Amino acid sequence: MISKKHITDRFISYVTIDTESDPESQTTPSTEKQWDLANKLVDELKVIGLEDVTINENAYIMATLPSNVDHDVPTIGFISHFDTTPDFTGANVNPQIIENYDGKDIILNKEENIVLSPDYFDDLKLYIGQTLITTDGTTLLGADDKAGITEIVSAMEYLIQHPEIKHGKIRIGFTPDEEIGRGAHKFDVQQFGADWAYTMDGSQIGELEYENFNAAGAVVTIKGKIVHPGYAKGKMINSMLIAQEFIDALPKKEVPEQTSGREGFFHLYDIKGKVEETQLQYIIRDHDKGLFEARKKTMIKIASEINAKHGKETIIVDIKDQYYNMREKVEPVMHIVDIAEKAMKSLDIIPIIKPIRGGTDGSQLSFMGLPCPNIFAGGHNFHGRYEYVPVESMIKATEVIVKIAELTTTKQ
Repeated sequence: MISKKHITDRFISYVTIDTESDPESQTTPSTEKQWDLANKLVDELKVIGLEDVTINENAYIMATLPSNVDHDVPTIGFISHFDTTPDFTGANVNPQIIENYDGKDIILNKEENIVLSPDYFDDLKLYIGQTLITTDGTTLLGADDKAGITEIVSAMEYLIQHPEIKHGKIRIGFTPDEEIGRGAHKFDVQQFGADWAYTMDGSQIGELEYENFNAAGAVVTIKGKIVHPGYAKGKMINSMLIAQEFIDALPKKEVPEQTSGREGFFHLYDIKGKVEETQLQYIIRDHDKGLFEARKKTMIKIASEINAKHGKETIIVDIKDQYYNMREKVEPVMHIVDIAEKAMKSLDIIPIIKPIRGGTDGSQLSFMGLPCPNIFAGGHNFHGRYEYVPVESMIKATEVIVKIAELTTTKQ
């Protein structure tokens, strides 16, 4: 049985190390402080008894648990990232432990009146009677994805301590900079050497995902002309007003706050503007490749219509693809999803198989030749002050890893 205290202590030792990544940085890892946890993990992996523990110049960590069976078994991998999002501070994380949660409001910060309430976050009601780890209301927690790291390390430690559980060769990998979209960029799939892998980077207990958005980023630049407003008639071109035309021309209901499931969207997440120039930053998302391509064409068409009205190159749209739906790479090897589903069911976990409304290292890795579905790590409300994780969910995720390792030694 995996100790609740042991897994709690390990998780807290990780989240109290600041590993926030920086999208403006050109280095890998993007922040020096990510090395603090990376180096700790290397030492810990050696202590628990893993072999071939390596860390390269970009802080990518790999290690091996050798097979303990005498027949050929596929090499599988488990992957998580150790950076946290730059969207909300991960410095000075002060976790709070809520034993035997009673289903009521949790006061995260009395002084600032910050409350984690089941009236708003109704998923809390799933965990009545369990042990929750929350923030103190002033930082994120870092369960994304230090819960995943906790689970992988704990599962490897458990397998080492219980050699009666049969498994093949297992590779583990920990990456920097996933939160800024670069976690897989310098991941050496050949060196990793697994037939397939799983990212432990999902949320609610039971999540099992092998579909994600196709994704692109768009920078929309609108040019205007500035003249004295008292003499502007027929001369001034206000780029901010033309930007509003562009915004209004996009489908009003195809935005994140009004979509769910496999529905795609256009998400305007940043505006910088003056009369002479305005810049809009969008992300474009859709699970369906055809609809994804249509969304990009829609933005180009709107820009062309605005240019026809206001003059050539008034508006320029620069679209760059970011990642694609891993479903097309996983479906040909669906047995790897079936193994994870079987592992969950054997542990009395109800699998929640659904598309990810986001991205994952697993998407990029799948297109790099390493099919990589995503499994729950247990946390909720990632990237903000209301983040929490049930300890029991981390224990269950650890048990899923162990069971997958065991099931992989037998024919499915």
